[in-house]
Amino acid sequence: MSLATGIVGLPNVGKSTIFNALTAAGALAANYPFATIEPNTGMVAVPDPRLREIEKLIKTEKIIPAMIEVVDIAGLVAGASQGEGLGNKFLGHIREVDAILHVVRCFENADVVHVAGEVDPIRDIEIVNLELVLSDLDSAEKQLEKLKRTAAQKDADAAAKVPILEPIVAALKEGHSARSAMLAHHMDANAQRLARSFGLITTKPELYVANVDDGNPTGEGNPYVQKVREFAAKEGSGVVVISGAIEAEIAALDSLAEKEEFLQSIGLAESGLAKLTHEAYRLLSLQSYFTAGPKEIRAWTIHVGDKAPQAAGVIHTDFERGFIRAEVYTLEDLKQFKTEAAIRSAGKLRSEGKEYIVRDGDIMHFLFNV
Repeated sequence: MSLATGIVGLPNVGKSTIFNALTAAGALAANYPFATIEPNTGMVAVPDPRLREIEKLIKTEKIIPAMIEVVDIAGLVAGASQGEGLGNKFLGHIREVDAILHVVRCFENADVVHVAGEVDPIRDIEIVNLELVLSDLDSAEKQLEKLKRTAAQKDADAAAKVPILEPIVAALKEGHSARSAMLAHHMDANAQRLARSFGLITTKPELYVANVDDGNPTGEGNPYVQKVREFAAKEGSGVVVISGAIEAEIAALDSLAEKEEFLQSIGLAESGLAKLTHEAYRLLSLQSYFTAGPKEIRAWTIHVGDKAPQAAGVIHTDFERGFIRAEVYTLEDLKQFKTEAAIRSAGKLRSEGKEYIVRDGDIMHFLFNV
């Protein structure tokens, strides 16, 4: 499955710098508003050390990690929902992504002008979020009006959607996201599915990326970061602390060994990219399973709770359509028995059917017939 995330934020908060570091795509990082006009798009490999662990025991021609598409969307200003700045393009691009990475400036730097004159992450968040809310409100009100008319004609589908959309419209009118309404009303999985069917931007999962000074890359004791964490907690969003400057340095290093050495030298256990992808997976309820053989070792992205045929369908629809069974083992099995043949001989290679719920890190082969 393809996962697309959009990086958003006010001008000059560092989002293009972070995008460049994550994707090495070379987006223009300029010190003035609207340096990004058309969205830059890059593919980011999801860091997963388990791939190298598998390779130690299964020799292969290539390793293919899971990928996330990252879109750097033009800087937003107040009034975007009314077409100010690059508002219409911004809103159009953001509707197409699965999740929002909202970069927030949490550092002081007199050399980098702030569009509002001073650093205030909560104000910045509220400017962006309000524009998204206003855009959603117009769409949601029109949909609710239409659904009520249809429900009055005894349409069961419309009647089921009205009580889902009503509290969302009420929240939007108060300047709150659709997500906050979903959280406040404890919507179950089916209600959340219906809520997302309305195509509202603020139903999308949002991850706040706190961009901090390279002198304190963990954000420990940073009052701006703390404010962002408190704000995110109220609406059920995640927070990742990243130093765009440090990520740019990491991206410039050639080898994995150099990157690991650099991280150790500044006291970080993992890169901002790794933290960001882990949190994005958690937010979207995603996980990875692996296929492994002499041609390639590959990570595949699926939803938590997906069954074996759905996981097979990520490789090819024929795999799902003609699914017979899956052969499954774990990395721990591989470490213990060293080869797949030994795993089979030891009776640890499991044969799983259509109802098997795939677990994160499963190593799988699929048998199918079409």
